Amino acid sequence: MGGRRGTMEWAARANHMGGIPRKMTFLAVGAFAKVVANILNTTTVHNADTLIHLLRSRPPGVPLLTLSNHMSTLDDPVMWGFKGFPIMDAKMARWVLAAEDICFKNRVLSYFFRLGKCIPITRGGGIYQEHMNEALDRLSDGEWLHTFPEGKVSQRNEPIRRLKWGTASLIARAPVTPIVLPIVHHGFQEVMPEDYLFGRRAPLPLFNKNINIIVGDPIEFDLPKLRENAVSMSKDLCSSSSGWPSTLGLNEAAQKCLYSSISKQIWMVMENLRSFGKMFLKSKG
Repeated sequence: MGGRRGTMEWAARANHMGGIPRKMTFLAVGAFAKVVANILNTTTVHNADTLIHLLRSRPPGVPLLTLSNHMSTLDDPVMWGFKGFPIMDAKMARWVLAAEDICFKNRVLSYFFRLGKCIPITRGGGIYQEHMNEALDRLSDGEWLHTFPEGKVSQRNEPIRRLKWGTASLIARAPVTPIVLPIVHHGFQEVMPEDYLFGRRAPLPLFNKNINIIVGDPIEFDLPKLRENAVSMSKDLCSSSSGWPSTLGLNEAAQKCLYSSISKQIWMVMENLRSFGKMFLKSKG
């Protein structure tokens, strides 16, 4: 088994046992997501066609990177359970960065989440931790990757928090720049509240709630210009070193400037989507 103990890279391979365990996992999890999203609750999606079109028809070899806010432990997979979305198609399904301390606590969970195309990420482990390279490999393969750039669940109805730099580093370092599609949702905090009973998470998804998903348009990044600006800005900075490797022809200070700029651009788009979502909900009400 390659990599760190318990991360089971072999179970994530498409040819593992002929792909049958992966297909069964996506059938079961997809059915669960469809029930929660469409039968137990009401899910409304704005601009779903953009997501589905990019999933099915983007140029060959070009990866898709979706990112969203993080309101509950059920965001993924239930956010993909809306009507018309091919959530049970294991080949087409997203890869997703998943918290190692939650999803990979033991061998059974590790195997299950690996079959579900999850990549273990150690929160606080930095953007150059081992499995970020695995995420880059998936982007290099032209795959679809989803991230939660806030880094953890927040159920407060407030502005998007400062984004971690991991997603920005993937955008900058990917051999082929991915199509970056922002998504903002609301309602999962009611379906799976963290503080439900005596300060504990609800044991099962709640029902008769409204889930609203706003799919944005692809974000355009002028990466050459952003790199040029990062080099210029870094010359005036005196930042402490974290021992980052030199990459993209940039030293650590320039990388920090670059990842910060990309993250700010993403944050602004997501915050605009969140504001649009609030108006969308008011118009429905």
